[in-house]
Amino acid sequence: MIPESITLEYLNQFGKGNMGEHLDIVFTEVCPEYIVARMPVDHRTKQPFGVLHGGASAVLAETVGSIAGNCCVGFENKYCVGLEINANHLRPVKEGFVYAKASILHLGGKTQVWDIKITNDEGKLICVSRLTLAVLSK
Repeated sequence: MIPESITLEYLNQFGKGNMGEHLDIVFTEVCPEYIVARMPVDHRTKQPFGVLHGGASAVLAETVGSIAGNCCVGFENKYCVGLEINANHLRPVKEGFVYAKASILHLGGKTQVWDIKITNDEGKLICVSRLTLAVLSK
């Protein structure tokens, strides 16, 4: 479970000075069962044919899932890193924003598994992703 003490301001600090900031990924919702972040579909996230790049969707999914996972282990003695991610791209997006919702599937002592669904501005599913994280000691 994601601690209730985690705020959007706290989550959004993790995007400073890295890929999250470059792609303008912003966390928009947090609760004990899931976290949501959004990303624009623009020149930074489109592929040459004018639609959202599948790699950008994977970056968004791993970003929201990894941050959610780290929130679940605290930040004092443990941390999470990605072991495996997959993404099934279901429909193209040409403009607007996409929203990734990371939900807990498994919280173990050594691994976590997160389900990430990415939707467009109309709430239509555009990508489904599963992220497996390793839980490591500092």
